[in-house]
Parts: sequence; structure tokens; C-alpha cells
Amino acid sequence: MVTIPRLVIAAPSSGSGKTTVATGLMAAFAGRGLAVSGHKVGPDYIDPGYHTLATGRPGRNLDAYMCGPELIAPLFAHGARGCDLAVVEGVMGLYDGASGLGELASTAHVAKLLRAPVVLVVDASSQSRSVAALVHGFASWDPEVRIGGVILNKVGSDRHEALLREALEESGVPVLGALRRAGQLAVPSRHLGLVPVAERRGDAVDAVAAMAGQVLAGCDLEGLLALARSAPPVTGEVWDAVGAVGAPTGLDGASAGVRIAVASGAAFTFSYAEHSELLTAAGAEVVPFDPLRDESLPEGTRGLVIGGGFPEVYGPELSANEPLREAVAELAASGAPLAAECAGLLYLARSLDGLPMCGVLNAEGRMSQRLTLGYRDAVALSDSVLAAAGTRMRGHEFHRTVLEPGAGDEPAWGMHRPERRVEGFVRRGVHASYLHTHWAAAPGTARRFVEKCAG
Repeated sequence: MVTIPRLVIAAPSSGSGKTTVATGLMAAFAGRGLAVSGHKVGPDYIDPGYHTLATGRPGRNLDAYMCGPELIAPLFAHGARGCDLAVVEGVMGLYDGASGLGELASTAHVAKLLRAPVVLVVDASSQSRSVAALVHGFASWDPEVRIGGVILNKVGSDRHEALLREALEESGVPVLGALRRAGQLAVPSRHLGLVPVAERRGDAVDAVAAMAGQVLAGCDLEGLLALARSAPPVTGEVWDAVGAVGAPTGLDGASAGVRIAVASGAAFTFSYAEHSELLTAAGAEVVPFDPLRDESLPEGTRGLVIGGGFPEVYGPELSANEPLREAVAELAASGAPLAAECAGLLYLARSLDGLPMCGVLNAEGRMSQRLTLGYRDAVALSDSVLAAAGTRMRGHEFHRTVLEPGAGDEPAWGMHRPERRVEGFVRRGVHASYLHTHWAAAPGTARRFVEKCAG
């Protein structure tokens, strides 16, 4: 039974100010001494970094497509365990879900699964009385979605705010905040969204403090907290990494303490907290390292995990760290398990935009003008350190790079959505792909990887 007070911060569309409001609320409530848990709907890796700064706890994703609707409440309860309040930042517009699949993975879907009240953040910069029609439409579209309040963003003046509030009095949805247009934050962004916290930690701390300041100045915190506390209980088990992984099979505990290095630092910021928790639960010792600074892998490394991030931004620095590139290549040549996603895939290629990389894969990477983005259905085409052939997984792609593969590697995945194609590479102990997956949906992935490292 989940009884944690909770709010979902949603909006009619992207760009309305969800991140500012959600992160600001987390920081403001944490500043009042509450234990706050931050969550993000969908596969976004960057916003949870700001949530972590705001709350002091790992930011968590809630993705009903990759993990399945049945895991949303258990994963939420795991992340929010022991907290006084949970704030869930939505994705895109409130009712926008996985393309062609109705409400699946939308903010509204997750709000219903959590039985959580929704606060709608509305960009009011170009409207007055029409705001009431907009809010009425969103509030009445799905009677199972409870819109408990509105926060008006980009309000121009006292007079503008008064007009908006007057219009909304007839909607029955209370106004719980109004943020002025003047002084709106300009958080740096680039081709894949906001610049991650790891790349601008000092500035990011200041940005989160500024978000909290805006919320404190313009929002009714007591009203928002009361709304969060009105959320009814949600039934379901609390997700637990140890329970999800289960007992190791076939190795009689030989995987205990096996050391797995996990790439971190500014170039590799895309990871889900549950991945390291699952590896640890499977018996591994997870050791982070920074490919931008460390010239060797952690001593005793038996396996390597390289997640997503921005290798194209740090290509020169990654290429210049020749000792580490050679160490990664040697580890792969030994047959040790390597799991790489997106940025990790590019790092393992021969080159990226003409710069030498690790040379583990017979492929050349380069930046592209085309954004590849969306959910994917996939089936493993080859036995690998992550999955047996025939294993079905759901994932997500998000990149502006392409790979030109050479010969000699087996394909990792056969894609079934949105189109049929082959993707990724398997070579001995290496599994490398553009596909981001969430191991909580298939915890046997972590167990299999740890056992391969120990074997």
C-alpha cells in the first residue's frame, strides 16, 4: 500500500515550464525540511539529474512503455520510500503517449496508475480569458484524471494575473501559483535537451536554487502540499532489486563480489539508478570511473557497462585518453562482458567524426542532422551477455549520430516498431546498441551479465 503524498506536474504541451515548476517545487519543499522524491515520466535522463540536485535523492523514471504499467506503482514506491512528498514531472503534453498506442506511457496514464492529483502548468503569455477554456478542456477530457490545480507561467503583470484568475474562477480548478514572465530562467540546452547537471554542476546548483526561488515567490506551497496529501492509497508491492533479480543460477554464488566498472562523468550521464541497484543485487561490486579523466579501468574489472551521454561533445577528450581506450580494447579482446548503449556504442567504435575511439567494433560513427527518437519493440537476434536470442525487450532511441558498420559483428536487435530493421552489434562478450533499455523490466538481464562476468 502506497500512501506517500504526491503530485504530478503536467502541461498542455512541451515548453510550458514543467521542469522549472517541478524542480522548483522539489527544492522548495526540501528546503523546508521535507524528504522529497523526484520522478520523471518517460525515458528522459537529463531532468532527473536536476531532480537529484533539488532533493538529494536519486531522480527516478516512470516509463509505462519500457517497464509496463504494472511496474509504475512499485517503482514509484521504491524511489519514494520513506519520503514526505513525491513530485512527478510529466512528459510532453498531459495526454501525449507512445505514438499510435493511445494513452500508454503518457503523463495522464502514469497519474492514473498512481492515483495522483495533477497540477497543470499553463503558459499564459498570450492569453487571458481563453485560459479557462483550455483548462476546462484538459480537466474534462478524461474523468479519471484529477486536475487539482493550475500554475500559471509567464504571467506578464498584476493586471494579466487578475484577468487569468477571474477567468479560471468559473472552471472549478483552483489557481495554485503564478510565475512572472520577467526573470524566467534560461537553462542551457542543445540538440538532445537541457545540458546535463554533470557538465555544469556549479551553474546547475544555482539554476535549481533560482527555480526554487521562483516557486517560493509565486506558488501556494500549503495548497500544493494539501493537494498532494489528498492522494488516495495505491495498492501494490514495493519494487526491490534483490527480489527482482532473484537467486543467481548455475554459479553457486561465484558472482559475489565480481567487479563491474560503470562509465560515469560528464560524457556518460545517461543511466537509470535501478541498473546499478540490480547489478549490486546480483552480487556485483559496481565501481564508477570517468573516461574523461581515468587512464585505466578500476583494478580487477571483470565487466564493463557504458551508458548513454554526449561522446560527440567530448570526442576530442575521449580520443586523447589513449591509455584508457587501449585498456577497454584489451578487456574486450579478453572476452570479458561489455554492455554499451548509444554513447557507449560510439565510444566502442573505431572512430567518431574522424577521431579514434576504442576500436572494439568494426564501425565508424559520425554526427547527423537527423534526430532518431522514439520507443522501440525489439527481439534479440544473437545470444549475448545481456540476453538469449529470442528475448523480447522494449526500449527507446534518442540520438543525432549514425554508424557505418563494417563486417564481422552479429546484429544485436531486430526492431519491430516503428519499422522493421536490424540494429546493434554483438561480438564475443560485447553487446553494443543504440537502444536504451530499462533493466527493471527484465531484471534477468542484470543477473545474466553478472554471471557472465563471473564465468
